Amino acid sequence: MLTSVKNPLVKHIKKLHQGKYRRSQQEFLLEGTHLIQEALNVAYPLTTVCLTPDWQTKHPELSTQLQHFAGSVIPVSPEVLAAIATTVTPDGIVAIAPFPVNHATLPLRPSLAIAFETLQDPGNLGTVIRTAAAVGCDGLWLSANSVDPFHPKVLRASSGQWFRVPIATSAQIIPQISEWQAHGCQVLATCVTDAQPYWNIDLRQPTVILLGNEGAGLSEAALQASTQRIHIPMATSVESLNVGVAAAVILFEAARQRAIALSS
Repeated sequence: MLTSVKNPLVKHIKKLHQGKYRRSQQEFLLEGTHLIQEALNVAYPLTTVCLTPDWQTKHPELSTQLQHFAGSVIPVSPEVLAAIATTVTPDGIVAIAPFPVNHATLPLRPSLAIAFETLQDPGNLGTVIRTAAAVGCDGLWLSANSVDPFHPKVLRASSGQWFRVPIATSAQIIPQISEWQAHGCQVLATCVTDAQPYWNIDLRQPTVILLGNEGAGLSEAALQASTQRIHIPMATSVESLNVGVAAAVILFEAARQRAIALSS
């Protein structure tokens, strides 16, 4: 059993809390039983798994699966687990996983996708990933200056759906918008002025929904490049919605329209 918090593996895992180190190592962390179970459900590779004896006792079947699936499974003391975890009250398991190969590109002509310019909050991104999976999005796109999609809070907030939604990043948003449009997709930019109510738009056709920063919204360049501006009508006393809520409202309207089209 690993008991020293000064062990090189422990130091390596603690460094993976940092986005820059994750990118340099091409590795990230999965923390908690639910995320580990979801990784196993989709056969996502796990390089190293650290778990406490108490966790093994509580989850014997899952522990056996990990012995056959993961690269290495290392029992650790509660003190070591606490040192490598990113949460205040970890449940006894942390794993290292490699960056995915298929989180690099989205379809050239997605049926339904969602994109963000300068999204900053990891909780918001995780919530959107969960919603995108629920409506069957083809993928999610992030500008390069957005939150790290491998941030531990993103994975936890996605409730395991991170594994089921392809995620792409790109340095330039305008060329990406133009590429989608060239392949027959409408790009709908969320905006509070000069915009159509989102329910007035035909969301049955290939669509990318574009949202901006939590505080500043979309850049003028992104708004100008979009196919159409849309907004969510609200009471005059309310200035805006949380970006995760706004994304969910529009995505489920797209799902509703498509369900009606299929049933008619």
